[in-house]
Amino acid sequence: MPKEHKLQIIPLGGLGEVGKNMTVIRYGNQMILIDAGLAFPEDDMFGIDIVIPDYSYIIDNRDQLLGVFVTHGHEDHIGTLPYLLRDVDTHIYATTLTLGLIHAKLKENSINKFQATAVKPGESIRLGHFKIEFIRVSHSIPDSVGLAIHTPLGTIVHTGDFKLDHTPVSGDILDIHKFSELGQKGVLCLMSDSTNVERPGFTQSESKVGQMFDEVFRAAKERIILASFASNVHRVQQVIAAAVKTDRKVAIVGRSMLNYATIAAELGYLKIPEGTMVDVDEILNLPSNRICIVTTGSQGEPMSALTRIAMNDHKKIEIQPGDTVIISATPIPGNEKSVAKTVDLLFRQGANVIHESASGVHVSGHASREELKLMLNMVKPRYFVPVHGEYRMLIKHGQLAEQLGIPEENIFIAENGSIIEFTKNSACIAGKVTSGRILVDGLGVGDVGNIVLRDRKQLSQEGILIVVMTLSRSSGRIVAGPDVVTRGFVYVRESESMLDEAKAKIRQTTERCLVSGNIEWALLKNQIRDVLGKHFYEKTRRRPVILPIIQEVP
Repeated sequence: MPKEHKLQIIPLGGLGEVGKNMTVIRYGNQMILIDAGLAFPEDDMFGIDIVIPDYSYIIDNRDQLLGVFVTHGHEDHIGTLPYLLRDVDTHIYATTLTLGLIHAKLKENSINKFQATAVKPGESIRLGHFKIEFIRVSHSIPDSVGLAIHTPLGTIVHTGDFKLDHTPVSGDILDIHKFSELGQKGVLCLMSDSTNVERPGFTQSESKVGQMFDEVFRAAKERIILASFASNVHRVQQVIAAAVKTDRKVAIVGRSMLNYATIAAELGYLKIPEGTMVDVDEILNLPSNRICIVTTGSQGEPMSALTRIAMNDHKKIEIQPGDTVIISATPIPGNEKSVAKTVDLLFRQGANVIHESASGVHVSGHASREELKLMLNMVKPRYFVPVHGEYRMLIKHGQLAEQLGIPEENIFIAENGSIIEFTKNSACIAGKVTSGRILVDGLGVGDVGNIVLRDRKQLSQEGILIVVMTLSRSSGRIVAGPDVVTRGFVYVRESESMLDEAKAKIRQTTERCLVSGNIEWALLKNQIRDVLGKHFYEKTRRRPVILPIIQEVP
């Protein structure tokens, strides 16, 4: 009798956080990967560009990986692919738009050869022990799908990011019939999007935003500048529609916005009437009431187009009194201050800024509580694993499932790296694999860790002090220095006496070491750090980074 393998769900990212979604589904010695996303750095990650999951488990088991299945084209689902594909040779399965965005991202990272297959909702792929079905869902980007993964032990349903939108811009409604059909046949485990579990009711339809755009565009007397997520193709489509109705030309500003719009238009997901789009240079020759500028910067990103416009630092666009600025997005947690600062600067320059969520110029792309209940009731899973959310969201989603009749012991609030293991008659968390985060800084991937971050944090808070001097080993004397250079610690001209005292302490400490005749540079440097650290803390209650540099001459 053949040995019965165990089925495992191993999330490597996306649990207890928003972003860097990545999940392994494993049966026996075969596995598939769902999504490979990134997250953006937190405030205390100084200098870090992006954060990606630690996927060393995949590298260690690369021979068992059959393919990567991508649910949609947002960065938190595709952003790790350029890094993963450098380490692992595998096949990508995704819908047409998602694959177009992936191709552009890989090309940007000089990865020109990769294996990929375009799929459509309703189709299925067989790989080894797995049969993967693609299910249409509604989200804030077209061509989004959920997945039904059929295995020898049962079916796992992964919703992807979704909401129930009865009047979507693209006309692609979440496939209620398919989810219900899977529920009727029996689903072993449901993995469901938890992002909006704290919001009651239903998420509003994207088409509501288009109606509000029509009203705002008709009322605006001067230029309209609209900022949104570059990936929100539905939102850009509705901006174009409102501009056409009010006889405005549309100019796109911002590299990422232009890239997304170009790819979506080439693939037929963005319909642009001829003569609507103009280059940003052409808007200077148009009347202000015929101009609409679509840009990036809805999150107050320092280098984004809208932020530079707000700071009067953009090469081509300046705010003119009477401009209407629409920020069509909700701040991601942690970005509230940056967005508020941008809004304030825009108001100071005379713009009318529409940004509050109550204004109707933005709706979420994620399901609220009633839609999450509907998904649970349609799929009727035996086991439930909430995903895509911070820890409190996972807890609340689990509580919601329990209210709908799923036993508490069948609900797994897991962490990144957890092994959720299924047998024919049971399920449990059976251990952990290596997981975590890899910090990307410029061309460096993973070379910045907690120690470097700690040093950067200290530099940002306390500054740095560098001691430079030259010693003669033969004479046992200080030949030059000590010189003291500071940055971000004190203003030198107002602190000369304190720094002179520091130089005297350096000389005393050095001479004590030189008298012994046995000079160990590491010991001397440590003693200088200790003496100066104590001296400056007594004087300033600050702890700068102290860096002694000692040169030796014969």
